Amino acid sequence: MYDYGTFSFDSKAEVLEQSKTFWNPGKTQFWIDEGVDLVIDRRQDYYLWDMSGRRLIDMHLNGGTYSLGHRNPEVVQAVNEATEYFDIGNHHFPSVARTALAQRLVESAPASITKVAYGTGGGEAIDIAIKSARHATKSRKIVSIVKAYHGHTGLAVASGDDRFAKIFLSDRPDEFVQVPFGDIDAMERVLSASDVAAVLMETIPATYGFPLPPPGYLEATKALTEKYGSLYIADEVQTGLMRTGEMWAITKHGIEPDIIVTGKGLSGGMYPITAAMLSDRAGQWLDEDGFAHISTFGGAELGCVAGIKTLEISSRPEVRSTVHYISDLFAHGLRRIQSDNPDWFVGIRQNGVVIGLEFDHPEGAKFVMRELYENGVWAIFSTLDPRVLQFKPGILLSHEICEDVLDRLDVAVRSAEKAARERRPS
Repeated sequence: MYDYGTFSFDSKAEVLEQSKTFWNPGKTQFWIDEGVDLVIDRRQDYYLWDMSGRRLIDMHLNGGTYSLGHRNPEVVQAVNEATEYFDIGNHHFPSVARTALAQRLVESAPASITKVAYGTGGGEAIDIAIKSARHATKSRKIVSIVKAYHGHTGLAVASGDDRFAKIFLSDRPDEFVQVPFGDIDAMERVLSASDVAAVLMETIPATYGFPLPPPGYLEATKALTEKYGSLYIADEVQTGLMRTGEMWAITKHGIEPDIIVTGKGLSGGMYPITAAMLSDRAGQWLDEDGFAHISTFGGAELGCVAGIKTLEISSRPEVRSTVHYISDLFAHGLRRIQSDNPDWFVGIRQNGVVIGLEFDHPEGAKFVMRELYENGVWAIFSTLDPRVLQFKPGILLSHEICEDVLDRLDVAVRSAEKAARERRPS
């Protein structure tokens, strides 16, 4: 019996069966077929335990949601203490918690950012960003990159890859245009019509496998938005909050965006909270009609408390130093493993602890993922480029865990190459 207080299950098999019956049959069966029958039970720091008792080091972090680790004790304490005073709050009225987090977000951001609008998930925050840009420019068109991913809500999904848009009839080529990543000429051809509301860009495209922007590309794109009257939206849902060694990755390019979108890790992994951080121009609608976007749970006050504590932890000088240390440690370890497997492990894409590992097989990352799972590490393949493993260290990892992960990765990379040679991918 697995007793979780308000509910219980007799076995892991029962959970999997009822998951297919009542929740998501496609996703549940996909992971079973992939050989990853993970049902997360206990979790703490950077460890997960499957219901079977298997312990995993979490190098996926749900896209950075758990950058501070699972159930980070400082965030847990802050949220627990907040429940003595706060709840969701009322979205219609001024709020001490929303105001406090908004002030801290603005203070953490480039000088261009002056206001904050809240959501519950990254997709909703992207929707707010797109609506804000359309209001500011009075144009409808949004430009993103081929293989983009910005969430699954109405506007966000239309700006991303067809894989997620077409199934819900959300592909709108007249309003959402995509150009190849890194192609500044293609970007200018689209922007030159001066009918684009915004360029929406992940600073490092995560679901595409973390390809790093070519030198000068993001800077040139920002210059083009200024030249042709568009806004620049920096999607920092997976790259913000010190994951590149700076609070916001876009600042490493010297760019002051019109909008920054943050989410996932802002929650501290404990309570949903996301935000679109807006410039004066992008936030004009807040003065014109503050009720134009309403989200009952957006900016939930308990989430704001989690966000305040997450920002405070992430901004500590010692945490910045730790991120640089972890980054260097993995850079050296990964190069060593790559040098031992040069024909299989063909690329390392890294900016801080934002890392993608590229393999010489159309679905190479799936093989490595399976072998890592068997070796006690959880990392996931890139959905839109399965050659690349998303490899996401937490920003508070200890030296011992880093070395442990590298040892396990070394074994998994070699085993995965052998497995890939012996069978075709599923």
